[in-house]
Amino acid sequence: MINKINSAITECFVGKDEVVKSLLTCLLAGGHVLLEDVPGVGKTTLAKTLSKVIGADFGRIQFTPDTMPSDVTGVSVYNAKTGEFEVKAGAIMHEIVLADEINRTTPKTQSALLEAMSEGHVTVDATELLLPEVFMVIATQNPIEFMGTYPLAEAFTDRFMMKLSIGYPDKDSEIKLTELHLKGMTPESATNVCSPADISAMRKAVDAVTVSKAVIEYTENIVTLTRESKDFTVGASPRAMLSLIKAAQATAYLDGRDFVKPDDIKACAVNVLHHRLTLTSEARIRKESIDKLITALVLQAKIPMERGL
Repeated sequence: MINKINSAITECFVGKDEVVKSLLTCLLAGGHVLLEDVPGVGKTTLAKTLSKVIGADFGRIQFTPDTMPSDVTGVSVYNAKTGEFEVKAGAIMHEIVLADEINRTTPKTQSALLEAMSEGHVTVDATELLLPEVFMVIATQNPIEFMGTYPLAEAFTDRFMMKLSIGYPDKDSEIKLTELHLKGMTPESATNVCSPADISAMRKAVDAVTVSKAVIEYTENIVTLTRESKDFTVGASPRAMLSLIKAAQATAYLDGRDFVKPDDIKACAVNVLHHRLTLTSEARIRKESIDKLITALVLQAKIPMERGL
C-alpha cells in the first residue's frame, strides 16, 4: 500500500522523493507539515496530489490579512425559519487542509488553527465540532517575501511535526515535469489507491512500532544537547522529543520494520527540530547553519548499545 501511494504521488510530483517520504512520514505519524519555499515549486500540487491519492476530502484556505478566525473554524448563523442559531462549519472541516501563505494572516487568525491541530476539534460559540479522524494541515509560507506578513509564533511552529523545503527540481525532473503538464497531468488526474480508513489502519500500525528505552534515552540525549548548546537561544521542547519519536516510528514502518533504530531518529532529526530552534545573535554573525548544527549534535549524542539495534 505504501509503495502504491508513493508511486501514485511521484507520477504527478516529480523529482522530490525525499520530500514525498517525509510528507508520508508525517501523515502516518498523525503530524502536520510546514512547507517553506519560494513560489511555484509545487507546494499546492503536492498537497492536492496527496489528498487525491489517499481519497481524502481536500480543503484550501488562502490566508490574507482580512481572513477572520470564523472563516477557519466556522460561525453561528441565525435561521429565521426555526428561530435558532445554526453552526456553519468553516474551511478547516476537511481531511487534508492546505493553509496557503499562513504568514499573511494575523496572529489571531493563525491561532484559530491551534485548537484544530492540537485537539482534533474546533469550538464555535461553545459548540464543539469534531474534525475527521484523518486530519492533516499542510501550511505554506514564502521565506523571501516579508512585506505584509506576520511571522509565526514559536508556540505555533512547535505544533508542526516537520518543516520541509521542496527546492528547485534538477534539469531532468524539470523537463519531465513540463512534459507531464503538456499532457494534462494534474493532481486531479492522480490515481486514487486507498481510502482514509486505510490511513487510519496504518496509523494504528505505526503506534504499535516498538520504541525501546535505549532509543528513548538516545532521543533525550539529542534534545538535551540542543538545550545545552550555546548556539541556540532555546532548546527543543518535550513536544519536540515526542514528535521526533513519533516520526521515527513512522520511518521504521515505512522501511518495513516493527521497531525503531537510532538511524530512524537520525533520519528525522533535522526536519523535526529545525523550525523549533533559533540561532543566537553570535551564531548568526558567524553565519552558522541550523541544519549543520543539528547534524553535529546528533553525531555527538551517545548511541545506545542494545542488542537488535
